[in-house]
Amino acid sequence: MNIRTEIIINAPKEKIWDILTDFNKYQQWNPFIVMSKGEAIPGSHLINTMINGEGTMTFKPTVLKAEPFSYFDWLGKLWIKGLFDGHHYFQIEEIHPNQVKLIHGENFSGLLSKIILKKIGQQTRENFVKMNQALKNRAESN
Repeated sequence: MNIRTEIIINAPKEKIWDILTDFNKYQQWNPFIVMSKGEAIPGSHLINTMINGEGTMTFKPTVLKAEPFSYFDWLGKLWIKGLFDGHHYFQIEEIHPNQVKLIHGENFSGLLSKIILKKIGQQTRENFVKMNQALKNRAESN
């Protein structure tokens, strides 16, 4: 199952990249991933704390790619690989020098993916949209 969202942001791609990859500042603006630590370096691990229903959940995804100003992704798993895995990605497409389309999504797989997504899929999509809007607000106000 896949979740894919898009938003137009009136800011340069460099600014979007800087906000997305400055993980230590997520707590200042991000309503979905409320804390994050790490660096956008392929092979490294992030420590992300996200809103999950009524509480929070911390996971440690592995950064797969980090192509400055255009693409960033990670692969996370619940407990062990193959149960519930998430390939989370951000794609920045420049429309004009001061406008981008952000494509933000996740591809889910694993034995429990259908069961878990039936329960949290809609809420997860809503959280992606909230994060996109918060990113837009931050990028356009600074």
